[in-house]
Amino acid sequence: MITFEETGLSPEVLKAINELGYVNPTPIQERTIPELKDGTNDVVALAQTGTGKTAAFGLPIIESVECKNKKVQVLVLCPTRELALQITKDLVAYSKYIQGLYVTAVYGGADIGKQIRELKKGSQIVVGTPGRVNDLCKRGVLQLGGLRYLVLDEADEMLNMGFKDELDSIISNTPDDRQSLLFSATMPKEIENMSNRYLTNPVEIKVGKQNAGAVTVDHIYYMVHARDRYLALKRIADINPDIFGIVFCRTRHETKEVAEKLIGDGYNADALHGDLSQAQRDQVMHRFRSRHLQILVATDVAARGIDVNDLSHVINYNLPDDIEAYTHRSGRTGRAGKTGTSVAIIHTKENSKIREIERISGIKFKREMIPSGDEICTRQLFHLVDRVEKVDINHEQIEGFVPQIIEKLSDFDREELIKRFVSVEFNRFIAYYEGAKDLNVYKKDLDKDKSSGRRGNGKYSRLYINVGKAHGMTAQRLMGIVNENTDRNKVSFGKIEILRNFSFFEVDESGYKPVISALKGVNFEGEKLHVEVATAKPPKRKQRGKFDNKRDGRRSR
Repeated sequence: MITFEETGLSPEVLKAINELGYVNPTPIQERTIPELKDGTNDVVALAQTGTGKTAAFGLPIIESVECKNKKVQVLVLCPTRELALQITKDLVAYSKYIQGLYVTAVYGGADIGKQIRELKKGSQIVVGTPGRVNDLCKRGVLQLGGLRYLVLDEADEMLNMGFKDELDSIISNTPDDRQSLLFSATMPKEIENMSNRYLTNPVEIKVGKQNAGAVTVDHIYYMVHARDRYLALKRIADINPDIFGIVFCRTRHETKEVAEKLIGDGYNADALHGDLSQAQRDQVMHRFRSRHLQILVATDVAARGIDVNDLSHVINYNLPDDIEAYTHRSGRTGRAGKTGTSVAIIHTKENSKIREIERISGIKFKREMIPSGDEICTRQLFHLVDRVEKVDINHEQIEGFVPQIIEKLSDFDREELIKRFVSVEFNRFIAYYEGAKDLNVYKKDLDKDKSSGRRGNGKYSRLYINVGKAHGMTAQRLMGIVNENTDRNKVSFGKIEILRNFSFFEVDESGYKPVISALKGVNFEGEKLHVEVATAKPPKRKQRGKFDNKRDGRRSR
């Protein structure tokens, strides 16, 4: 293992990263830094989240910036404002001792006027989201004629978020002799096409197995009925009193709902999603980074760019629709050689998804049982005892109150005093979990589901639903929504057709009425669901301008 001194970085950069505690480069840094310092080839680098990609491209690039030239020489494109801010923060830290180098972040959801003023002052490095960068280019504010480096970070996610047109527009304004760097966690066909379109004979750097989970992360899953998912989440939090982690939800609506429930139930939690203003996002992230929050509930998109160390848990409240995204989530814990736990809460129809993640990523899940009320109470009791044992006593402040306290409690013996002090915090757990039901699904339950006519009589009713691909609907999400809202978990599906603006799906004809009733008015990505028995022609839909605006807003982040 080499040190950073052996990579040939300048004394100014080495001084800055030494202060940050950097000693040995990660594998992606060890291979990328020499390539960028000594070569002029375009680069495609494949590495997982949390492997140090920002330093891999940032350290050699800031050394090559001509500080006397105030024109934009480096453009870093990334999918979200959170990631743009994190990259900017890192680049500023790396260039601490390089005089005259300026980095500016530009992203949607913030005052564009302020960003324009920053750019006009002169910045050699610009970090931004495609929507805002494209806007500034069209306004003529962001001039890319002198660009030397183009970095596409989290390229797979930028494509997933629909930024292809913006990328095409931005890159058309850059010089042909630029050096282009593409960083991605996965290499699907779309990324390969992107590489062919934007890069010239790139050097490919692969670190680790693609889609592989980190070896320092334990992967476990709990199986419950869909209706018990939130109760299971609470028990996971309660059995881990010192939890510091992220709960991943599928939609903004679900994120807000879960966070509100946790806060209402007394947990130290908050939400991060696309509906928050930048000031609100900054406030939530400040509280989380400073550990004033134990649980952050977030969507995949909102969590992009979150760089918080020492997460104990990542909890998949729902498994992601894109199986590869699981490794992105789980990679946020177990970093820097430390261990972490990735938890999946699944319902009875998601066993196959667990197997698929195992096949693609090479990891192995362990099934664990949702803890009982007695187990949780025992854990919380001894956690409280440990806190009392290790608490720092401020003798100077408390000494004057001791005589009065002793006098007031003089009627109680030692054992009674211990019981009373412990009960102050512990009674609520005893009361809540008294008679708590077993949330686990057992093999006999699965067998009962299968033998209870899960496939009905083999006849299906074809139903219409007013959302499709344009709304983010997939077959998996449709089945999940139906199962969770019917509270039956025994819906038998036939053929499912996901079209652009609406969809059709078949359910056992004996149970279609409860499905229609249960989904009526349910919110899905800002659309109120409407389900009815399919006719020859789908019902006439209203203009979708409102939804389109939402999509545009989402893309500008």
